[in-house]
Amino acid sequence: MRDPLPIDAALPALRDALGARGMAVLQAPPGAGKTTVVPLDLLAHGITPGRILMLEPRRLAARAAAERMAETLGEPVGKTVGYRIRGEAKVSATTRIEVVTEGILTRMIQNDPELAGVGLVIFDEFHERSLNADLGLALCLEVRGALRPDLQLLVMSATLDAAPVAVLMGDAPVVTSDGRAFPVETRWLPRPADTSLRLEAVVAGAVRQAVEETEGGILVFLPGEGEIRLVEGMLSGLQGCAIRPLFGAMDFAAQRAALTPVAGRKVVLATSIAETSLTLPDIRVVIDAGRARRARFDPNSGMSRLVTERVTKAEADQRRGRAGRVSAGVCYRLWTKGEEGGLAPFPPAEIEVADLAGLALELALWGGADLPFLTPPPAGPMAEARALLQGLGALDAKGHITAHGRRLAALPLHPRLGHMLSVAGPEAATLAALLAERDPLRGAPPDLGLRMQAIKRPGPEAHRPTIERIKEEARRLAASMRAERAPPPPSPPHEGKGGRRMTSAEAAGDVAPLPPRGGGMGRGGTPTGLSLAEMAALAYPDRIGLRRKGEAPRWVLSGGKGAAMAAGLPLSGARLIVATDLDGDTREATIRQAVAISEAEVRGLYADRIQWEDVCDWSRREGKVLARRQERLGALVLDDRAWTAPPERVARAALDGIRQLGLPWTAAARRLRARARLARAEGWPGVEDADLLATAEDWLLPHLTGVKTEADLRALDLTPALQGLLGWDRLTEMDRLAPGSFETPLGRKIHIDYDGDAPAISVRLQEMFGVTVHPVVGAARMPVRVTLLSPAQAPVQVTTDLPRFWATSYADVRKDMRGAYPRHPWPEDPTVAEPTLRAKPRGT
Repeated sequence: MRDPLPIDAALPALRDALGARGMAVLQAPPGAGKTTVVPLDLLAHGITPGRILMLEPRRLAARAAAERMAETLGEPVGKTVGYRIRGEAKVSATTRIEVVTEGILTRMIQNDPELAGVGLVIFDEFHERSLNADLGLALCLEVRGALRPDLQLLVMSATLDAAPVAVLMGDAPVVTSDGRAFPVETRWLPRPADTSLRLEAVVAGAVRQAVEETEGGILVFLPGEGEIRLVEGMLSGLQGCAIRPLFGAMDFAAQRAALTPVAGRKVVLATSIAETSLTLPDIRVVIDAGRARRARFDPNSGMSRLVTERVTKAEADQRRGRAGRVSAGVCYRLWTKGEEGGLAPFPPAEIEVADLAGLALELALWGGADLPFLTPPPAGPMAEARALLQGLGALDAKGHITAHGRRLAALPLHPRLGHMLSVAGPEAATLAALLAERDPLRGAPPDLGLRMQAIKRPGPEAHRPTIERIKEEARRLAASMRAERAPPPPSPPHEGKGGRRMTSAEAAGDVAPLPPRGGGMGRGGTPTGLSLAEMAALAYPDRIGLRRKGEAPRWVLSGGKGAAMAAGLPLSGARLIVATDLDGDTREATIRQAVAISEAEVRGLYADRIQWEDVCDWSRREGKVLARRQERLGALVLDDRAWTAPPERVARAALDGIRQLGLPWTAAARRLRARARLARAEGWPGVEDADLLATAEDWLLPHLTGVKTEADLRALDLTPALQGLLGWDRLTEMDRLAPGSFETPLGRKIHIDYDGDAPAISVRLQEMFGVTVHPVVGAARMPVRVTLLSPAQAPVQVTTDLPRFWATSYADVRKDMRGAYPRHPWPEDPTVAEPTLRAKPRGT
C-alpha cells in the first residue's frame, strides 16, 4: 500500500468529470503525484474499457513513469504498464497503460485516425507546450469530434493557466489538486568579484558552498551536456559526494544512476529534464544556474536548434520546488534578487518559435484541415515551411501531400534530412545524423568534409560525446533504411526536362526527382554513390551558393540570400558550394559549414529546375535597364547572355527605376500638379507622389518608350503624362478654376505659382496701373498673392488686396520710387493711369 499523496483528494472529482464529459483539465503542482497515480486510479475504476495512452515530453520521463507504475502493481514493465519511445518499446497484449513520447502519438493517429483500442489519452506536463503536444491535442480533438466521440481526453499540467485549455476542449471541467511541498529557503548569490569567471566555474563554487552549508542530495540545473561535463570535471575531487550527470542524450543506465539514491551525498548535474516528471527522492538542495536550453527555429541551419536563454519565473519556481519534495530545503539562485523581476513569466509555446516544417508536413498528411490549436501556428513561418516542403517534393503545387511527402512523414527526421536520406539511401545516414546534431568540431574551418572525417577518425579537437551520438544515430538510420521493403518494379520511364528520364511516379508529381548519377540502385529504389556535396544539396536545395564577382569570398544562395566566409579558408576559392550552416546575419550570413560542389553535380541533381529566363530589370547599381537571357537555378545565374528586350519590357523596367529613384519633377510638371491640387474635385485622380506611383502603369508607362538610363529618367518631363492622366474635361475645368497664368493689362502672361499656401505671381508695379479689381482663382475666389516689383525687379510690396494698396500704401511707395527711378512714371492716381513697362527718354 502506497503512502497518501495530495492528488488523492482530487481523484473522485476527476473520475466524475471524465465519466460525465469525457474530457477534463487537471491542475496539480509538482509533487502532487499526478503522473504515476492518475493513470492507475482511472484504470482501477474502469473509467475506460480501452487502453490508456499517457504522453510524456521526454524519453527518460516516459520510461521512469512506466517503471514506477509497474513497480506499484508489483509487475514487470511491459505487462499492465508499458512504454513506447523512439527506437524502443516494452508493451504486450496485456498492456492497459502505455506511456509514450509525444511524437509517438502523432504517428499512431496518422496511421490509425480512429485510435482503435484506445479509450483515454492523457497529456502529462502540458505546461511545457511542446510542438508535438500541441499537435497531439489538436489531432485528438479532431478525432473525437469527427470519428470517436467516446475518446476521452485529459490534460494535466503543473503551472499552465487551465482556462484557455478548458475552453479549447469545449469548456471541459477543471479539477485542481493541492501539492505537497516543504518550505524552501531561497538564497540569491551575489555576482562573483571576478567577472571573467565562466558559468561553470561559478556553479562549481556554488556546489562547494552548498556542500559546506547544507545536508542531503544536491540537484544542479545547467543548460546542457557541455556545461554538465565541465562542472563534473571541476568537482571530480569533491570529498564524500557522488557526482551524477543527467541529460537526455545519456544511455538509460547512466540516467538511472542519477535517479538512484547513494550511500553518501549525491550531486546531480542535470538539464531541465529534471524540472518535472522525474522523482529524485533524496534531493534537499537545488542550485539553479538560471539558464535553459530551448528549441528555436534557426534560419541559419534551416532547422530547429537548441539555444541557451535565461529561465522564466515559472521554470525557476519549478526548479526551486524540487528542493522541498521530501523535507525542508534550500535553493541557491545564481542571480540577484533584483534581477528576478526581469524574468519572463513563462517560456513561449514551441509552436511560436520552432521550425514548422515538420508540423506543416503532418498537417498536409492529415489533410490540411484547420485544427483546433491552443496557439495557432504563425502564418509567416508556416508559409516558409510549406515552400520548403514544395521544394523538397513533399507537397505539390496546390499544397497537397505527395507520395514522397508521405514517406518523409514516416521518417523520424527533419524533412530536409528525411528527403536526403530517402533519395540518397543508407549512405546518407551519417551526414543526416551529423546535420541533426551540434557541430562536433566547433571553431574548425567551415568544411563539411572535415566533420565527416572526424566521425571516422576523431582527433583531439573533436567533441567525443557528440561524435558517439552521431555514430549511434547513423547506425540506426542506416538500419532503418535497409530494412525498408523494396518497392514494386518501376513503370516505363517518361522523358523529363533536360533529357533526363523520369519514372511514372515522378511524371505524376508524386515524388521528388531522383538524381540521375550513382553507381546503381540501392534497396528501396534509391541511387547509390552520391558525393557528400550531392547529398548536402538534396537537403539544402535553397543553400546552393554561386560565387559573386570580385575577389572576396562571397556567394549568392539559390534561395536568394547572401553568404560569405573569411578569405584564405579551404573553401574560400570554390565557385559553387552548399552551405549547411550559417550565422545569424540577415544581410549576408557567415558560412559555418559548407562543402564545394561542381556545376555538373548541380545540373545532375536539379536539371528539371534549371530554366532559361529572359530578364529585363532596372539595375540600381548601374543606373540603367539591363536586359539579359539567363540560365537560372532559383537565384543562381549559371549562364548569362545579352538580350534585346521588347520595348514594353524596357519601359516596365524603367518604371521600376522611377519607383526606386522617385518621380522627376520639372518646374512645368510641378506647376501642373499644384494647379490640379487646387482644382481637384470628387472623382479626380490623386496627384501626390504615393498616388501617382501606385497608378504609374496606367498613366506613365506609355510615356517611357526609349527611356533606359538614370539620365533619361532625370530628364523626363511628366507634364504630357499628367495631362493625359487628367484628361481634356478636367484640364478645361482646371484652366477655369486654377489658371496656369495671369494676363497683365499689357497682355503678358505670367505663371501663377501654386506651390505655397496661396497662389502667387510676381509682376512689375507699373504694369498693374489701372487694375482696380484684385485677381482671384478657384471656386472659392481665392485672392492671388501679388508681389509688386520695382523697375529693377526687386520686391516692393506684397498684397492680396490691390485696390487697398493703391488707396493706402502706394503713396509712400511712390515717394521712394520717384527718387530711385526718376525716369519711370509714378502717377498720383494709379487706378486711372496707363500700365507701362517703359521709362521716359533721357533728357525729358
